[in-house]
Amino acid sequence: MKSFVKSFVKFLALMGLVLTQTLLSGLAMADDTPSKQTEIPTLEKDFVNAINGFDKATIIAQFGEPAKADDVKVKGTSKVVASIWQYHFINTNVDGVYYETTELDFIDDKVVTVVFLNNDGAEGASDGQK
Repeated sequence: MKSFVKSFVKFLALMGLVLTQTLLSGLAMADDTPSKQTEIPTLEKDFVNAINGFDKATIIAQFGEPAKADDVKVKGTSKVVASIWQYHFINTNVDGVYYETTELDFIDDKVVTVVFLNNDGAEGASDGQK
């Protein structure tokens, strides 16, 4: 009976090692697959769904410096807490037509609002009532 118990304990230990190795192999393989998207999509809906997963440095790496950038700073300091960036002709609608301007509103380093404009983004009415 003692030999049976010893054999059973060895069997359980072996099964524990196999199970642990299997679980750890799965985790190692999961780490090898990229979990983040590496390129920012340009189709409007895909862009809106993905852009808040990218920081400013990644956005600049893909699209370059914005055509216009305004920073909001804490009064009396140089700390930037929000930014408004505008790019031209980087996003398309479902028909493949480019929006003239894409505005990205940031809080700290993350996009919180996206606005697509069919104009150059300049302030004031260009063709409206005066």
